[in-house]
Amino acid sequence: MENRIAESLLFRSRGNQDSGKVSFIELFFDLIFVFAVTQLSHSFLENFTVEGAVRLVLITMAVWWAWIFTAWVINWLNPDSKPVKLMLIALMLLGLIMSSSITDAFGHTGLYFGIAYTLFQVGRTAYTVWILRKGPAELRVNFIRILGWLLLSGVFWITGGIVDDSWRLALWIPALVIEYISPSLGFWMPRIGRSSTNVWNVEGSHLAERCGLFIIIALGESILVTGATFAKMEWNPTTLGSFVLSFASTVSMWWIYFESMAKTGHHYIAHSSDPGRVARSAYTYTHLLLVAGIILSAVADELLLSHPFGHIDAKTAAVILIAPGLYLLGNVLFMRIVAQVVPLPYLIGLIALAALSFIAMALSPFVLYAATAIVLVTVSLWGGVYSDRLCSTVPGPAHKKNA
Repeated sequence: MENRIAESLLFRSRGNQDSGKVSFIELFFDLIFVFAVTQLSHSFLENFTVEGAVRLVLITMAVWWAWIFTAWVINWLNPDSKPVKLMLIALMLLGLIMSSSITDAFGHTGLYFGIAYTLFQVGRTAYTVWILRKGPAELRVNFIRILGWLLLSGVFWITGGIVDDSWRLALWIPALVIEYISPSLGFWMPRIGRSSTNVWNVEGSHLAERCGLFIIIALGESILVTGATFAKMEWNPTTLGSFVLSFASTVSMWWIYFESMAKTGHHYIAHSSDPGRVARSAYTYTHLLLVAGIILSAVADELLLSHPFGHIDAKTAAVILIAPGLYLLGNVLFMRIVAQVVPLPYLIGLIALAALSFIAMALSPFVLYAATAIVLVTVSLWGGVYSDRLCSTVPGPAHKKNA
């Protein structure tokens, strides 16, 4: 009897008031990714080239995948149980090594990144399989499938770290492709087949809150970069104006997410006949665009503070425009998946940013950034009203069927 109670405590409860609650150990675990996001923006600033942008995309996708896969796991496991706490603490150590190696991942720390990332992904999944040995058989088999795919990608990650730096990208891209396509293939493996979507019965409210907290992490990093850069500069009307613009942009992104997107997501998930499927589709992939947009926004903030006026180069203009563009695109896709609508405020915002691209090179960084900030502020205010209107209605049967 005691063994059964101990086993039941390993798993997250379902369907009660506390089932979606985020624990303190999860928040502690997230601190590693505060550092990772900071490393990502700094590494791009140090290698502000097209090649640097490609590397930023690859490492950002890897960091996000490590985090979201862990969020999936903790959606089933109880983080307050001692075995799961120990797992998260071990992952923090690996995550700290992985994050520390980001800035020179395509140099001499590549092997450290490859090994740390692989151990993070494979170790967490293998440990989950072990924990599930007396849990739901179908769920355990599902994690065995995931383990097989991660072992395959791990070969590419570690080999990429061993080979010459010039070959690293050629091996790490396939590794990432393997990991990103595996869910769409149901983690198919010979003999044991593929996973059914019914197995992924996630706790929607928990996954929604976890992803919201990661957005806070990314936005917090943007605030830190802006504040740290501003503190080192000579204070004058120009730098103060740039600082205010950066802050306004960050607040607008916060407002768009928490006063519109998250609110709509919670509403539609609560009224969906399959909340787990909606949460899985909406949060796993679209939030990568949001995080990427915020990281680029932190880069744009530093570029603005360093050189607010004068000639703008194509790279700076691209970052200033692409950062909010990715963020709004993520919102468009999220709303399309969750509410089955194409949100007009975000779509108009994307069109406005596209229009600015035609005149960007004729503007100073300050003026271009100010224009994008105005777009974000407008979208945030309009999006809030739009979201309130969506949430005032209960999704009908058609939505529930398609969710």
